[in-house]
Amino acid sequence: MSKTVVYEVEVMFGDCDPAGIVFFPNFSRWMDASSLNFFVKCGLLPWRELVKTRGIIGTPLLEIHTKFISTATYGERLQVHTHIAEWRDKVFIQKHVVKRGDTLLCEGSETRAFCIRHPQDPDRIKAIAVPEDIKSMCS
Repeated sequence: MSKTVVYEVEVMFGDCDPAGIVFFPNFSRWMDASSLNFFVKCGLLPWRELVKTRGIIGTPLLEIHTKFISTATYGERLQVHTHIAEWRDKVFIQKHVVKRGDTLLCEGSETRAFCIRHPQDPDRIKAIAVPEDIKSMCS
């Protein structure tokens, strides 16, 4: 089982639509930020450092699913609870649960891959096998 890391967000006025409700793409933005935060809190170096030492440029998003349950508005503090639900050979599934205290607002899952620059064409990227040491750091 993976660790669960919590990323906190303060909802600003600009995050909301004219009705004062958080505009839905912001949940994806916060889940994306929580994805990177998860790895940093598990002990990985930031991507800009990892690319220097291991060639890993990051974990691009391949697929996303989001279910909205309740709304949020500006002035509220939200918590994004993130963990790895499944490790596969070259991809992993990351789960995000967005809450306001005990109130569930949104659930999301992302399929991502650890990637390097393609050896034959540096303008492209290539997925690599999920490094075992990274799996263990996140457990």
